[in-house]
Amino acid sequence: MAEFLPFISTVFIGLSAVFVAIGWYFIAKRNIEAHTKVMFWAAVLAVIFFATYLAKTFFIGSTSFGGPDNVAFYYQIFLVFHITMATIAAVLGIIQLTTGYKNKLKSHRRLGPLTSIIWFISATTGIAVYLLLYVIYDPGETTNLFRAIIG
Repeated sequence: MAEFLPFISTVFIGLSAVFVAIGWYFIAKRNIEAHTKVMFWAAVLAVIFFATYLAKTFFIGSTSFGGPDNVAFYYQIFLVFHITMATIAAVLGIIQLTTGYKNKLKSHRRLGPLTSIIWFISATTGIAVYLLLYVIYDPGETTNLFRAIIG
């Protein structure tokens, strides 16, 4: 179970990014109705990701980096970058959902491209973190969140 939930959460954030890309396509084609529906599902998938991530973190713990010591420092820098991008993406995503549904299209259009790019960076680096923690290297010990981040 300790490795299943991270896999599932990674699938959901990857799917969320795919839906954001599809939403971007629809808005470029001026298909607002399809854009709205697809972006709604991108948000739902992101919430499912976050719920599975939180469930794993609270009930099982966080996985520390199990790779070689000479890679650990670079992994930690990469992880902090990912966490920063994910936090920014979440905040911007909430803003975008709010401005879109409230029909505040000037700010929605202005922030849309930036939000999407940061979302893609966040999803891509999140998938890379999963691969580094569970696929490329053997998982490290299960510990608390802060120890898993700082080593």
